[in-house]
This record gives sequence, C-alpha cells and structure tokens, in this order.
Amino acid sequence: MEFSSWFSIAVSCLVLISLAIITKLHFRRPNPNLPPGPKPWPIIGNLNLISELPHQSLHNLSKKYGPIMRLKFGSFHVVVASSSEMAEQFLKTHDHVFATRPQTASGKHTCYDHSNVTWAPYGPQWRLGRKIYLTKLFSSKGLESYHEIRAQERHAFMSRLFAVSGKPVVLKDHLFHFTLSVISRIVMGKKYFSESKVEDDEEFVVSREGFQEMLEELFLLNGVFNIGDWIPWLGFLDLQGYVKRMKDLRKRFDRFYKHVIDDHMARRTQIGFVPNDFLDFLLGLVKDPSLEVDFTLNGVKAFALDQMAGGTDTAATTVEWAMSELMKNPNILKKANEEIDRVVGRGRWVEESDIPNLPYLNAIIKETLRLHPVAVLLAPHMALEDCKVEGYDIKKGTMLYVNAWSISRDPSIWECPAEFCPERFLGEKKEIDFKGQNFEFLPFGSGRRMCPGYKLGLKMVSSGLANLLHGFNWRLADQNMKPQDLDMEELFGLATVRKFPLVALAEPRLPQYLFN
Repeated sequence: MEFSSWFSIAVSCLVLISLAIITKLHFRRPNPNLPPGPKPWPIIGNLNLISELPHQSLHNLSKKYGPIMRLKFGSFHVVVASSSEMAEQFLKTHDHVFATRPQTASGKHTCYDHSNVTWAPYGPQWRLGRKIYLTKLFSSKGLESYHEIRAQERHAFMSRLFAVSGKPVVLKDHLFHFTLSVISRIVMGKKYFSESKVEDDEEFVVSREGFQEMLEELFLLNGVFNIGDWIPWLGFLDLQGYVKRMKDLRKRFDRFYKHVIDDHMARRTQIGFVPNDFLDFLLGLVKDPSLEVDFTLNGVKAFALDQMAGGTDTAATTVEWAMSELMKNPNILKKANEEIDRVVGRGRWVEESDIPNLPYLNAIIKETLRLHPVAVLLAPHMALEDCKVEGYDIKKGTMLYVNAWSISRDPSIWECPAEFCPERFLGEKKEIDFKGQNFEFLPFGSGRRMCPGYKLGLKMVSSGLANLLHGFNWRLADQNMKPQDLDMEELFGLATVRKFPLVALAEPRLPQYLFN
C-alpha cells in the first residue's frame, strides 16, 4: 500500500477519534451533586475518622457536614442521615430504594449466608420471614398465646432475685435469664440450656452463661466495622481477627441447633405428633414446594436465631439501661414506685394488663429508648438503584446509615437532650409512639426493614421493669458511689450495651408470699 493511502487512513482515524471525543464531551453527564463530606484518603477512605464508638464519630462529623453526609469506607460509598427529616426521606419517601442490606462477613458467617430476616437481601427469603413473623409470632393472636409463658417466667425471675436479695447482683445476668427463658419456650418449646455451667451432658450442649456469651458475641460481631467488608482485597488477611471469631461462633450455634433440631425431628416421627412451637412450624416448611424459595435447615436455624437474639439480648439491654438511669436519678425512681403502688397496690404483681394504666412507667421506657436506643446506628441499608435525596445524587450500591443516637440528641427536637427526663413524654411528646412514623424517635427503625418483633420486646421490657421496681428497693452495690457518678459508658455493637454491667443490691418491698 502506498504512503498516501496510509496517510489518508491515519487522517481518517484521527478525525473519527476527535469526533468521538467531542461527542463524549458534549453529551457526557454533568458531575453528580453529591452530599457534603470529608475528603477520603486513598485505600481506607474515611475509616480513619471512625472511633470505637462509630455513632459518636458520625455525630461529631455531622455537626460539620450536615444532616446528610457523604463518606467513603474503603471501596464503598456511604451516606449518613443524622436528622429526623433525612431519616424520613430515606426510610419513608425512598424506602423502596433502600430496602436491601449490604452483604457482610457477619451476615455470611454468623447468620447462615444472610438467610435471616435481619441480613437477608430484599427478596423472597426476606419476604417469607417477614410474613411468618407478622402472622405467626407477632400478631395479636400469637402474642396472646404466649401470655402464660411470659407470666410464668416473670414470676420465676422475681423469685430468683428474692433468693439473692441483699447480695450484689449483676443485673444483666438475671435479665438475660428471664428473656432467654421466655424466648426459648416460645421458639423451641422448652429451655435447651443447662442452669449449671456444665455442658455436653445427654440433654444440654450449652449452659445459660455459655448461650449468653454466644449472643453477646453475635451482637458485637454483627456491629463491628470489619476492614474486609470495606476493603475486599484485604479480606483474606482478617486483620482484626473478626472473621475467625465469626466462624468459631457459627460452629457453636451449629452444634446447639443440631441438638435442638434432632430433638424436634425425633418428636415428629411419633404417632399423634402436633406442632407446639415456632421451630416445629419452621421445620414443616422445609422443602415446601409451594414456597417462593427453597427453604432449608439453614433457613430454619437463621429464623430461629433471629428470634433468640432479637428477643433476648435487646430486651435485657433496654431494662438494664432503664435501671441505670433510675438509680442515677432517685427522684424519678420514687415517682415510678408511687405510680405503681397507686395503680396496683402492694398485694400482687404488676400484670401486662396494668401497663396501659402506668403512663409514667411508659414514659420512662420511651425516654430510655430515646437516650439509649438499642441500635444507635440502624442496621445498614443499601441503595438498589440511583436516586435523588434532597437534591443530592445517591448512586446504586451506596450504603446508608441512619444515626438514631444523633437524632435522639438533636436540640432542635429535644429540650436538654442529654438529660434523662421521662416527663417530656407526658407533655408535648406524649403522642410519639414506637411504630416508626415519628422520625425523631426510631428505637425499632421504620419502613420495610423495621424490627417486626418490637411488640413482644415491649411487653417483656415493660412488665419486667415494672416488677423490678414494684418488687424491690434498689441501691448501688458500691455504697461509696454517689448515684450521679454511675458510669454510663457504652460498648458499640448491633445492640449498644453498657461497657460496665450494672451491679446492684435488691431488698424486697412486697410481702414474702408473693415471691414463692
């Protein structure tokens, strides 16, 4: 081919390339309008700005960058909502866009490959679980059917405290015993844990203390900022050791649930078998061809774990925070006792039917959940598609955190927000409820991913707290400590707990025969 021909081809190519560049420049999308936020570092993004208490770090950052804030954690874009208005935008107006969850190491290793409702992506597995929970466990009929279990275990709880009255008690341990007993009987038909510390006998594979430690580890690991989740190419190194702990915990739960499921499967072979607990119901769904998903034994374990974790540790944590605040504020404790004595008297225990008639007690519970929401950061959401929020461009795949802790401390909403003041819920905030439509108060979230079991949790919290106050006079075990000096430090996780458990002394204030 002659030189002139090569030259003509080269010129033609240059012209085409130039036209392509001009066209791309002319028609390219304008730069996205992103929310404000700090400039990320290479590789780690803004992870260097997050402390051991991420909700407080994000709260402080929001003071500078505003109620909708953009961050980058490793390779992933993150948006943080820190006001009630922004929470409403994400959890109501754009709820359908942010209805799914990110796929994390904790969801994979501790929750049976994201098979539980908490971590399941938005889809058929999540829809199945949500439907089962709302129609089987947490409907009005379902809650009423377990009323006697709650009453029996509540009385046993009071009797155990009576037996150690006058001695220092770690209150969380007794609260956990109560909530675990209730949930175990509802979900599995009986208590599959031993009261002693001896494990691995013929009937039990875990002690109560061992199961408590497992659930506390579960909540911690489901809330940690795991580097491998944010920087996937570093995941294999497991720099923080979290993934190893997750895998070890999964083995312990597998061992426990194998024992429980084997026991239930053996009963299913008996003549005249009748399902009598939630696990029986779940086992009946395995391989059911009418379901939208292939429901397996892993699904059974994941749904059971949802209930064992969500109904046990969260309720115990809330009551411990409430008791901490009441012991720190003796005048509020006195008012609560006066109300209960006036409504119930001292000749019987507080029943669940009494709770609506105890407005000050209910205000204490609301104020506890405002100041100490169980999930200070609502479990993360993820955008299913591109969208605009308040004029800002949010890309598909962006992680969303709603900072409930920050919202509950917003001085434009709450007068003296750092103070424990139940009276605020008897005045202008009286109509605020737990249903997720008051976006200044989100202890159980809102929208599609709102906690489906909040009604059961509230029944255990309210009746448990009421009877703790009704049955005993309380004081700190450390007699040299002034109530106002009680340490209120937090330990972050999926549920945020007291860093140092509350240790207290209980003295009976009711007739002895009521404790028998």
